[in-house]
Amino acid sequence: MKQSKLSIIGHIPAYLEYCEIEKGLSSKTQENYDTFLKKFVLWLKAANKEDLLPHQLTSDDVWGYRVFLARSVNSKGIGLSKATQNYYLIALRGLLSYFTAKDIVALPSDKISLPKDVKREKKVKFLTLEQIEKLLLAPDIQTPKGIRDRAILESLFSTGLRIAELVALNAEQFVSSKKKNDLEVSVIGKGSHPRTVYFSERALLWIKKYLETRSDHCTSEDKALFIHLNSKPSDENRLTAESIERMVKNYAVASGIPLFTTPHTLRHSMATDLLSQGVDLRVIQEFLGHQNISTTQIYTHVTNKRLRDIHRQFHSGKRLKNN
Repeated sequence: MKQSKLSIIGHIPAYLEYCEIEKGLSSKTQENYDTFLKKFVLWLKAANKEDLLPHQLTSDDVWGYRVFLARSVNSKGIGLSKATQNYYLIALRGLLSYFTAKDIVALPSDKISLPKDVKREKKVKFLTLEQIEKLLLAPDIQTPKGIRDRAILESLFSTGLRIAELVALNAEQFVSSKKKNDLEVSVIGKGSHPRTVYFSERALLWIKKYLETRSDHCTSEDKALFIHLNSKPSDENRLTAESIERMVKNYAVASGIPLFTTPHTLRHSMATDLLSQGVDLRVIQEFLGHQNISTTQIYTHVTNKRLRDIHRQFHSGKRLKNN
């Protein structure tokens, strides 16, 4: 083990490269870690410790950073939730693990403990089928843009794709499927793990209608499936995640469904719908591309309520003569 002469801040770019090359984390995860560590850099500068070396970081420093997170507020004066604070701490813990992996003397990562009960704060938000129907019907399908947006919404609910996976789809993957009633597409998911996603006949119908509105030839492998329609055909016209998130939010407002609706809400809704119909949790894990079954278990609230209602209806004890 060696003491580094480079400051903690100076090690962050190499750590992010390590996340990409050696840990195989997705670009989105790297981006998140970068954002979370900027908060730590902000605290270091505020504490006049921006030149702090890895071996100089102490448990007291970590505590000071935790206090800083607990007292942080956004522009509306709202503090960070415990779960959000954990994300910042996980990023810092990852940096300390990196030091260990590179034989750099530093505080052990296990000195940053995370509350075990924080996960209970997380609640899955999903839409009912009635709300899904309202959202799907919101785009004006008399216009090319409306047809494109309908195809996007149908695809999100049909496949459970993450928004980054949807954005990465290319038109060429669908041009050859015009005569098919369903389609399997291979995508590279979170952590660079490949998986197969399935487009329903209904979703594929709207994608076909959308492709028919495209004036460009969609046979090149580098041409995006979902593009901005008012610009010249090129791969640079690929819709961004931010554009799709904004589009979904606008249709949520227009259709009168809950304002928490995002593309990820449709992923939750797809999983919830499958689970409520009795589909095995491990099958849903495969559909969603979760590497760990514990991640998929956040959806068991559906079966728990369903089982409770069935028990209450059929096995409440009311049929027994002697109470």
